[in-house]
Amino acid sequence: MERIMPNRLDRGFFQYQAEFEAKALEVLRSGWYVLGNEVKGFEEEFASYVGAKHCVGLASGLDALWIAFRVMGIGAGDEVIVQGNTYIASVMGITINGATPVFVEPDEFFNVDVTRIEEKITERTKAILVVHLYGQASQMDAILALCKKHDLRLVEDCAQAHGAKYHGKQIGTFGDVGCFSFYPSKNLGAFGDAGAIVTNDDKIAEDARIFRNYGSEKRYYNKVVGANSRLDELQAGLLRVRLKHLDELAKEKQAICERYLTELRNDKIELPRIREGATHIWHQFVIRSEQRDELQRYLDERGIGTIIHYPIPPHLSEAYQYLGWKEGDLPITETYAKTVLSIPLYNGMTKEEQDYVIGTINAF
Repeated sequence: MERIMPNRLDRGFFQYQAEFEAKALEVLRSGWYVLGNEVKGFEEEFASYVGAKHCVGLASGLDALWIAFRVMGIGAGDEVIVQGNTYIASVMGITINGATPVFVEPDEFFNVDVTRIEEKITERTKAILVVHLYGQASQMDAILALCKKHDLRLVEDCAQAHGAKYHGKQIGTFGDVGCFSFYPSKNLGAFGDAGAIVTNDDKIAEDARIFRNYGSEKRYYNKVVGANSRLDELQAGLLRVRLKHLDELAKEKQAICERYLTELRNDKIELPRIREGATHIWHQFVIRSEQRDELQRYLDERGIGTIIHYPIPPHLSEAYQYLGWKEGDLPITETYAKTVLSIPLYNGMTKEEQDYVIGTINAF
């Protein structure tokens, strides 16, 4: 058997090859490549899919995060609460604007531990950035209650959880803004960088639309110093194709993960857990092991690729040394960084590949 990669993007393409290729040619032949009908169409369709009033297409998930905070006026002197075990882009969304991230430990579901948030709120706290990590919806009712009580903005980082729900309501629609990445490895992946925000707030949507296009409402008339962060026509068109199939793609991944949850049996590994009332769309299937590095080597030697999401938590990264956090400050976050391992998971993964991964892990 050929080597099993942690993720394969070609299989997801081949599943709908004819549709993707037809759409690419349609866009190329249209002669319109920036902010045209494909972007407008995708924005309408994605807003409708998540149940939000507005979607604004942007160049990346990171842009979605920092532009969301920018248009809400959160910056220098302000604090934003975020979980410690997230991808560093979540934190960059805060710090690019000069605001300060305040880290909170995660719970056993890899999402923020809501019981630890309130003690971190100060008079400088302006927002909570909740991250639906690995594809599982966070505990949104408790987070919403805290935001109401303390009059805080709520931004959702939905980069890994397109379509996940909490008590039947789509993530991205609980807070002021939901930020999405369509990086190719995501469940709703483009064929390059792409992102978006969704919101029910007319002003946030309008401000983001102006900001993404050099701060201009009308060409050459600039209201603010903006950015160039436009979702391009080709990516928008290809995303429209994938969006039509998103639910069936998610079901396919769910079936693979059901197998993992029921058939992986090894007392040296801990399987991921799902919170009651939350859905998991399985951007990653993340196991934990005290012998993680040994397990990773063992799998690699047997032709199975894995990834660590993430080996260095943001508070210990070189980029954020200036914040003054040190090892031992977030023990749960740091334990996760030393024990988590994402095993192979992708659309188009064959039964034979699944059998081999399960058998090999069980034999460790």
